[in-house]
Formats: sequence, structure tokens, C-alpha cells
Amino acid sequence: MSDLKNKSLVITGGDGFLGRFLVRTLEERGFGNIFIPKIKDYDLRKIDDVIKMYSDSKADIAIHLAAVVGGIGANRENPGSFFYDNLIMGVQLMEFARKTGVEKFVAIGTICAYPKYTPVPFREEDLWNGYPEETNAPYGLAKKMLLVQSQAYRQQYGFNSIFLLPVNLYGPGDNFDPKSSHVIPALIRKFYEAKLNGDNEVVVWGTGKATREFLYVEDCANAVADATEKYNGPEPVNIGAGFEISIKDLAEKIKDIVGFSGKITWDVSKPDGQPRRCLDTSKAEKEFGFKAKVKFDEGLRKTIEWYIDEHGRK
Repeated sequence: MSDLKNKSLVITGGDGFLGRFLVRTLEERGFGNIFIPKIKDYDLRKIDDVIKMYSDSKADIAIHLAAVVGGIGANRENPGSFFYDNLIMGVQLMEFARKTGVEKFVAIGTICAYPKYTPVPFREEDLWNGYPEETNAPYGLAKKMLLVQSQAYRQQYGFNSIFLLPVNLYGPGDNFDPKSSHVIPALIRKFYEAKLNGDNEVVVWGTGKATREFLYVEDCANAVADATEKYNGPEPVNIGAGFEISIKDLAEKIKDIVGFSGKITWDVSKPDGQPRRCLDTSKAEKEFGFKAKVKFDEGLRKTIEWYIDEHGRK
């Protein structure tokens, strides 16, 4: 991968949440030839559009960020489409990357691929030691197949494909749609709208006991850029911040920053999802020097301020 910055890149999902930050990060590092396929022009579930994308981009490196994603509710309502859409995109994109002479494929997996009861902190070696948490297993397994494909293609074809496992992302520009958003943007919107409406309570799914790890989107963009430049190994690599916070503590933090004065009511009839999530991030630091920089409270405040500026009324 000599003269990497002179290579042509294609970034699926390049105009999405993580994608916009990754494109900016790569441009700041000197990458000048970046192709971003638009959803309206390329349906990556269709073989002809995948082939057209590679023909149009003339890519040397492919970074696959595009995914059909959502929170617990969206995963429960759409398990079939979440499985099919993510699986078929990944399989076809990697296959035709190989066939069209792409030199490196960067596959983005998900923490949802880990077993439901993975010992904390999650180590990459634990990835196959059980079945994922049921509510997001179809999505997690579809993305996990990219690792199988990566390693199989490396073994048979000598194809350079790497597999990264980021935790839940958050930050400015996130998806705040209540039907499909993840927990941080969903809670920010709930608390802010409750404050505006003068509500005296906000209802939150689950017990609040589950823990999660969150990575600021700019940190993740740096991690993907670092791996693209420096990592060429067959083993999966965790991308995270190396900490965990309970959903209860998260909700209290967001409530305080937003300035909502009512109470939090926990709807225990709704699922918690995976009991705990926290990654061992030592491999990323060892292999390509990545370490998260943005402290959680700082990132959370920036995200809330962005949301209020963009969508809210002071």
C-alpha cells in the first residue's frame, strides 16, 4: 500500500453520520480522490449497481460504512430486512471489490456481533463464544459475516480485507428520528421535547441497569482512517473508548444537561438489550496507534448543543 494518499477511495455511506466525518478526516490527511456513492444513484443491494459503483469510482481502496441500522425498537420490527440488506450489501461489495482489483477493503462491523453474555471488557477473541443478544442478532450476524468473508478471501485469494468493530457512536449530525435512532439521540430528543412541552415525566425503555460504551464520531473517523492507512491484518479489531456507563446514569446526564426538571419513569416491559457492553481497545492502540481522545461528558455536551442549535427552540 505504498503512496496510499494517491490511491482512489470509494466510501459507501460516505454521506452518512460517520461517513461525513471520515471523508473530512481523510481529506485533512491528504487523501484527494474520494468517491461517495449516493443512495439515489446506487442501490448497493443490487449487483448491477455495485458493479457500476466500482466502475465509476475506479477504486483502489473500498471502505464499507453503509448499513441499515437502528435502535432496539427498529431491530425488533425489521429483523428480516436488517439481516438481508446488510448481508447482501456486504457480500456483494467485497466480492466485486475482489473481482475488480480493489487493493484493500475496510469492512465496518458492529458491537452487536458479540455474544449476549460476553465477559467485560469484550476481547476480540470472545467474538465466537456465543449467540448475540436476540433483539439485534439478525443485524449483528449479518455484519459478522463480513469477518468470515474477509478471512476466507484472504486465505483463498490473498485479498486484503480488514474488519473493524466499533461501539455505539454519537455526536453532532446523528440520527434523531424516534423510529430509528439509537439511545443517545433518542434520549436527547425525548428530554428536550419534554422540557419544551412542560411535561413532568419522560418514559425510558428498560430498567436502566444495562451498560453501554459510546465513542464520539470524530474519534471513530480517526480510528477508521488509522486502520485504512496502517492495518492489514486478518483479525478483527475493536474500536471504542474503553469505558461503560449504565443507561440510568446516561439518562440522568442527558436530563441534567438539557435542563429537564421532571422525573424519569422506566418502562420495564421493554427490553434492556445486551446486559453490558465495554470493549478491550488495546489491540487498536497496539496495531495502528488509535486511542479515543474525546471525553464522554464533553462529547455529550457538544452533541446536545448541536441538536438544540439545529432542531430546537431555546
